[in-house]
Amino acid sequence: MNRQISASTSAVLLLFSGICNAVGGEKLPNVVFILMDDMGYGDVHSLNPERCKIPTPHMDKVAAEGMVFTDAHTSSSVCTPSRYSLMTGRYNWRTTKQSGVLNGFGKPLIPTSRMTVASLLKQQGYETAMIGKWHIGMNFPKGGGMDKIDWKGKIPDGPHALGFDYFFGISGSLDMPPYIYIENDRFVGEATVLKEPHPKRKGPAEPDFEVVDVLDELAEKSVEFIAEQSAEKPFFAYLSLPSPHTPIVPTPKWQGKSGLSAYGDFMMQTDDFVGTIVKALDENGFDENTLLIISSDNGCSYAQADVAGMEENGHFPSAQFRGYKSDIWEGGHRVPFLVKWPAKVKAGSSSDATICLTDFMATCADLSGVELPADAGEDSVSFMPALNGGEIETSRKGIIHHSIKGNFAYREGEWKLVLSRTSGGFKTEKPAKDAPKGQLYDLEADPGETNNLYNSRPEVVERLLGQLETYVENGRSTEGGASANDVKSVKIWR
Repeated sequence: MNRQISASTSAVLLLFSGICNAVGGEKLPNVVFILMDDMGYGDVHSLNPERCKIPTPHMDKVAAEGMVFTDAHTSSSVCTPSRYSLMTGRYNWRTTKQSGVLNGFGKPLIPTSRMTVASLLKQQGYETAMIGKWHIGMNFPKGGGMDKIDWKGKIPDGPHALGFDYFFGISGSLDMPPYIYIENDRFVGEATVLKEPHPKRKGPAEPDFEVVDVLDELAEKSVEFIAEQSAEKPFFAYLSLPSPHTPIVPTPKWQGKSGLSAYGDFMMQTDDFVGTIVKALDENGFDENTLLIISSDNGCSYAQADVAGMEENGHFPSAQFRGYKSDIWEGGHRVPFLVKWPAKVKAGSSSDATICLTDFMATCADLSGVELPADAGEDSVSFMPALNGGEIETSRKGIIHHSIKGNFAYREGEWKLVLSRTSGGFKTEKPAKDAPKGQLYDLEADPGETNNLYNSRPEVVERLLGQLETYVENGRSTEGGASANDVKSVKIWR
């Protein structure tokens, strides 16, 4: 029987309950979530064999030894909101951030009072670590130095304050200042010079910080963390990569390897990171009972990755889907989702269940044998049953998508309703003068979203719109009492 927990419950009691789960039943699994940055569905070779020109042997091996979710989505088609939803189990647009992303100095979107996946698992006795790109905001200590930051001060509300026992990484993307590592709640050194990894984002940097070295350094830190763990205590590692997002900086070892582009080379280096982690798990005896998940925060970036050039050479990072990063179309938010757990998941299996990154939180609660409190994971549904080949049990009828400009879409079964005439993204196509107010697609018959049925199926539009409005207004899309959004009203038509 599941037990109800709350964010305010004694950590000691919850730790005891976690131990009881392990002793009274099966041993709690380790959990490792590797999140890529701007990796498209079609960038994994085994998911797009006909039109992927980038070798990804390590991810292909994970897929072959585990399960592929073919209908997995991010909550948004850009990174900050998707990362918020992954950590909280709550849709990003319920916050004050209704569009766009944070910069490297952005204020925190997650208050320390809100439960995260990390704090949930920590309460169940897990050792928790986050290594890599955060990009959900934190308050930097004020000082008189460059950009008026106290580089020797304490960061009060970063990952270390949200349930992670250990944090090593960066505040935003690799093309966003400040260019400096953070370890736990302190900067590693001081940002005393100016650097410009991005032509429009010159900013304070630690003198020895070089973007080309970051992926390898994160791999080293990740391996160190895994090697330090004990079989007596489960661990959760959130490994959040800054690749293959810009700046696209493969190390010399990988330059030219793909024969396609710098993006292809960087993807190969990113895939090698996966191989490094899988090897570390195996060498330390954790492979069998570790739930390993590999996914991405959104689709591939069209301009930054030179998608036009890659497609001319036969590589399609969105596979058969329309759109790219930032778009409300499938290519913006349908992402790879690979799961390996030898103790539980059948090798070579797949699931066509429609899931969202928000569902990670409820899944972690499920595998720990606890229930989420009413004020956590409001949009999260456990996909644990699917890992065993079963049906996901939920009253949630569908999932909600969001574009960089704040445009909404709602997916239920084969139907997808888009509350916009355009993509809602960077590369907005001008609609025809007689184009309908919105878009409606039957994804089962039309996965490429080419046949807009908005005008011909008004009864479907009405039904889907009503359900979307209910989920928005209720502050949650799962069972439980009505919750509140962080803003008075959410604008669903833009």
